Amino acid sequence: MRTVPLAELPGRPCPVAATLELVGERWSLLVVREVALGEHRFSGIVAGTGAPRDRVAARLRSLTEAGVLERRQYQSGPDRFDYHLTGSGRDLLPVLGALLTWGRAHAVAPDDPERDHHRETLRLLRDRDQTPTDPPTDPSPDPVPTEETP
Repeated sequence: MRTVPLAELPGRPCPVAATLELVGERWSLLVVREVALGEHRFSGIVAGTGAPRDRVAARLRSLTEAGVLERRQYQSGPDRFDYHLTGSGRDLLPVLGALLTWGRAHAVAPDDPERDHHRETLRLLRDRDQTPTDPPTDPSPDPVPTEETP
């Protein structure tokens, strides 16, 4: 699993900046979305993202190196692999759900005929987020304090 040393980041280094180094590129999050929605093979991921094949190949490599995805061999001679979310990858599902919700509210026109088509995508992401996941790999030793409710 690849990590990002905060000291190597420009500007104001923080976990948000480190996260964006690993998964902040457009095609990366769309690849994660496709795998989360059940597309595990290269051709399906390419079709679902609309990305060029070389970009998808590069993102699959980087997401695998980052520990977000894992490759599983499903055929030998020639060797073929498919891709699955790891615990780390499943931990990104609420982020994708938040992006979808924000996008519907702020990035897509209310009269866009495709706008409500993606309610099913949000439901699927939420359903998959409910599956048991591995505990976070690096829980924060100093969580941000929250106000307690009585």
